[in-house]
Amino acid sequence: MGTELREWLRGRPLAGDVLLAAGLVLAEVLFTLLTPREFWPRPLPAALGWSTLCAAPVALRRVAPWPAVLAAVATLLLPVTIEVAPTTQSLTFMVLTYTMAAFRPARPALVAAVALWAPVAVVTTMTPPAGMPQLSTAFLVANNLLVGIVSFSVGRTVHARRSSTEALRERARTAEANQRALAEQAVADERRRIARELHDVVAHHVSVMGVLATGVRRVLRRDIDAADEAIATIEETSRATLRELRRLLDVLRTEAEPAAELTPQPGIAGIEALTEQVRDAGLPVTLTVEGTPGPLEEGEALTVYRIVQEALTNALKHAGTATAQVRVSFAGNAVEVEVTDTGRGPSPDPDRIGHGLVGMRERVGLYGGILHTGGRTGGGYRVYAWIPVEPPADGGRGVR
Repeated sequence: MGTELREWLRGRPLAGDVLLAAGLVLAEVLFTLLTPREFWPRPLPAALGWSTLCAAPVALRRVAPWPAVLAAVATLLLPVTIEVAPTTQSLTFMVLTYTMAAFRPARPALVAAVALWAPVAVVTTMTPPAGMPQLSTAFLVANNLLVGIVSFSVGRTVHARRSSTEALRERARTAEANQRALAEQAVADERRRIARELHDVVAHHVSVMGVLATGVRRVLRRDIDAADEAIATIEETSRATLRELRRLLDVLRTEAEPAAELTPQPGIAGIEALTEQVRDAGLPVTLTVEGTPGPLEEGEALTVYRIVQEALTNALKHAGTATAQVRVSFAGNAVEVEVTDTGRGPSPDPDRIGHGLVGMRERVGLYGGILHTGGRTGGGYRVYAWIPVEPPADGGRGVR
């Protein structure tokens, strides 16, 4: 319960300071009740009101510290005009001096201390307390200044301790961040080292398969058994190579990347289903396929699919109320992909290049193709890609 109350007060400084001001008034009431009746102020209700007035600046000590200082100095008019000096007045000056010293830089804190206690010395000199003739004015002034110096010193000590603690916390946070960065760098270095080793292993396996394939071609007609043994070796080596490639990809994959999917990658045949999904999402799309789709490498077919996917995704995001057209053309040794829309297109910000556009350029460039993107004459946006088609390495059993 105590912890919850402290947390509640920490988030509400005004409420906590109001309670502190009420505590100062209550302390004066208790002090009055403990003194003999002949020393009680008269009348009591008025004395309680003056005490509350003198404690009021404490309620503003954190939300409005300088107005609180000015209000406290203004209460010094009470002993000058009506010869009333509540105990809460002295306590308020001590609290405000401590607060300014603990929460403010040295110069503003010193200015506040002087602004508080210099008028106290002047008022004490002008109106020495009645009933204490044995105490000289100089002694009372020195006593008040000593109280102010102690309050200021305690506040500065707390300020220095708080600053030191915060500096240690910041140093600990920096050290933790550096340690984390060093650990991540070590992991990245180790991954690169492992990747290089696995790359060497994969390259060796591929070289072995190439040599064996050459040998098979030479002995296939003369020695079928030897050819069959070599093919079996190629089969086993290819499986080992695939395993090593999977390990290599696992090493290179970062923690933020998802695990590899085992489902087949989409290709040309998936474009029609993709356009159907975009239509369902609210963008009318027309798909046109020109020519006869020839056999494509899986990577080339995937590149065509990703270009259409990214272009339609951008149209959904930026085109607004518009229509889109997808044209895939197979002609000779190349495939052309064109996606156009009638919308407003993405915002022309040359300093900001989306990951999708970069990905399309990388994919097209990987196969020696050409990519053009930009606005259309009359409005809308156009994505055009030309990708050369190479015969599949498996003798014509490519992706359709």
